[in-house]
Amino acid sequence: MTLLSVNLNKIATLRNTRDVGYPDVARFGRIALDAGAHGLTVHPRPDERHIRAADVPIIAGVCNAAGVEFNIEGNPFEGRFMEHCREVRPTQATLVPDTLEQSTSDHGWDFAADRDRLTPIVEELRELGCRVSVFADHDADMDAAAATGADRVELYTEPYAADPSMLSKFAAAAERATAARLHINAGHDLNLDNLAAFGGAVPGLLEVSIGHALIADALELGMFEAVKRYLRCL
Repeated sequence: MTLLSVNLNKIATLRNTRDVGYPDVARFGRIALDAGAHGLTVHPRPDERHIRAADVPIIAGVCNAAGVEFNIEGNPFEGRFMEHCREVRPTQATLVPDTLEQSTSDHGWDFAADRDRLTPIVEELRELGCRVSVFADHDADMDAAAATGADRVELYTEPYAADPSMLSKFAAAAERATAARLHINAGHDLNLDNLAAFGGAVPGLLEVSIGHALIADALELGMFEAVKRYLRCL
């Protein structure tokens, strides 16, 4: 079974619109775990547009108490990403080449260009005890990705969500990654309509990280039921 990590960013986005302290990001993380999610994801951007620095150790504590995976996403060359990883030592660190100007992550690394600067980052994270995943486009050079020392790639799935005929290209990307001795994660715009097909077609898919669509569904279904439905897709 592919594991589900629930991204809590959009809960934090709603909280940040008012200075009243709710919705409580940690509480919704616990609900997701009670429903069967296998872990929690946060993406603490430098401008704190959603997850704030103060949230990181709190969510780490929620995951530690439940004995589940904590995944921190972000750009290791901006903001406090590496400080967070040194402080809480997440189960997984997912390296994403986003910038302040982007509303959301929208492409993977250029591993041929970025390999040399990613390699020492990956090495440090692994020394901290973190599994390392690197954000990758479906047409990425998987051998160059593996050369960074990363354990996994997270396939950027927005192109599949926009055009399901791309599914075969993602299956091929997973096969190339496996041949390069990388394990497979995926995320971005996966939802209740497209997740089952993706999981069924992409070989070796170990984990998906889902936030925006799942939180949108939770507004209608409730967090507990939304997580249950995503798990059924997997």
